[in-house]
Amino acid sequence: MEAYGDSLDSALAKASMGGNKTGTRSLMDHLLIVAVDRTAYDRCQLLRLNCYKLETDGVDFEGEKLFMSQDFIKMMWRRTFFLLQVLKRGYSFVFTDTDVMWLRNPFTILSKNETEDLQISTDMYLDNPWSEKNLINTGFYLVRSNNKTISLFEEWCGKKDSSSGQKEQDVLQNLIRSGIIGRLGLTIRFLNTLYFSGFCQDSKDFRAVTIVHANCCRSITAKVADLKAVLRDWKQFRRLEANSTMNLQWTGHDHCWQSWGRLDGKVGDIYKHSTPLFYPLSRPWFKEK
Repeated sequence: MEAYGDSLDSALAKASMGGNKTGTRSLMDHLLIVAVDRTAYDRCQLLRLNCYKLETDGVDFEGEKLFMSQDFIKMMWRRTFFLLQVLKRGYSFVFTDTDVMWLRNPFTILSKNETEDLQISTDMYLDNPWSEKNLINTGFYLVRSNNKTISLFEEWCGKKDSSSGQKEQDVLQNLIRSGIIGRLGLTIRFLNTLYFSGFCQDSKDFRAVTIVHANCCRSITAKVADLKAVLRDWKQFRRLEANSTMNLQWTGHDHCWQSWGRLDGKVGDIYKHSTPLFYPLSRPWFKEK
């Protein structure tokens, strides 16, 4: 698992996969790393993982892309167009950003109900998995390939040229608020942060959490620092898990909170050598699990 090129070392990335005891190690064989620059692609190949280099005509994604710059927005849209092509080829998949730490196997919590078209993470969960008022985050989601989801992605991608200055997540949020779920007959589950945690809204239960997303954070330096703190907290919990009833709490995400106040021109660092990851799933997966 390669994450942020030269910024997030492979040791932390491998640790984020959780290991054998938490059921994540076996998932590595099904992981496809989609690299948006040569540095990330070369690192991926060095680690002998499944690698794909995503090319974009007329855009050089090598190096730093400032948050909400034109190249940043192009990069976010390019990956969404790519994922649309994956859906059109009949593949269901889990998409996960590289700043998502997998502590346990999330497939144990994700719904196997084939009538649910999309299960998407949230920045803020409002205690209702079906409420369109939940604030979404496109950094982690499971989408099933069918006519409805392909139509969703087509309409989503079709908004690109008329959504100047907006990243793809904002456009999808607006589509949801404007009623696209009912219009296309979609069933979308908004994921509970109890299980699918993030820095915006922490999980309250170490025994339930499966992933932690370094969202609500602006710089890669801050993300790495606070994800390392998450890993330390997780290791402490694992040591105490068998014999303790202690109610542990996550270390505060201080570096990320501070990143909003002292950017120093490095807002886009989080997208330097950024590498989207996803797990392609065939239809039989849903029937076998």
